Amino acid sequence: MPVIGIVDTTFARFNMGKAAVDEIQKHASAKIIRRTVPGIKDLPVAAKKLIEEEKCDIVMALGMPGSKDKDRMCAHEASTGIIRAQLMTNTHIIEVFVHEDEGKDEKELAFLMEQRSREHALNVVKMLFKPEQLIKEAGTGQRQGFRDVGPARV
Repeated sequence: MPVIGIVDTTFARFNMGKAAVDEIQKHASAKIIRRTVPGIKDLPVAAKKLIEEEKCDIVMALGMPGSKDKDRMCAHEASTGIIRAQLMTNTHIIEVFVHEDEGKDEKELAFLMEQRSREHALNVVKMLFKPEQLIKEAGTGQRQGFRDVGPARV
């Protein structure tokens, strides 16, 4: 049975990990191991530990960077760390970030955090169980959280 790691943060203003776990359980049979860390810069090592110590086949790293310039810098550093952890372990870590200023108000921000978490959870299911589905979706302008934009027209 595949093992899926979920790591989220206490800094986020929505329980992204819960939404991801719920969505995976609706679509696949897999063992899920969840960890929660304080902030996004803690995600890379937590994801790496899930892979190396818990033998996860894939990991989702979910977090919410704030809206200030220093938060964008922290998000970039966390993202770079996640990429390095992927390369060090040869395992996919699906980064799911929602910046605090992406929503026009609290309601839209909460909607976006839930939708992006759920839609990327479906991507994880596809990567593990239905990779041919992702091939069919190549070039179709998929967007997680907001409406898909569709393919470019020539």
